Amino acid sequence: MTGKLQGRPAQPAEGQANPDEVPPGTPGAGEHICRRCAGTGMIDGRTCPECGGTGKVTTPIGGG
Repeated sequence: MTGKLQGRPAQPAEGQANPDEVPPGTPGAGEHICRRCAGTGMIDGRTCPECGGTGKVTTPIGGG
């Protein structure tokens, strides 16, 4: 074992951008709810730095 917790994805550190985010319009990507603010666009009464207050981020869509 490597000591990492399993079953829950790592959360980006405060102020760190979502490492999965890609520019809008990228082929094979889609709009998803922001993980940091859970789609509300706000964290502790302030605009979410990850989604800019939209509650959505554009990330690659995985294929099966």
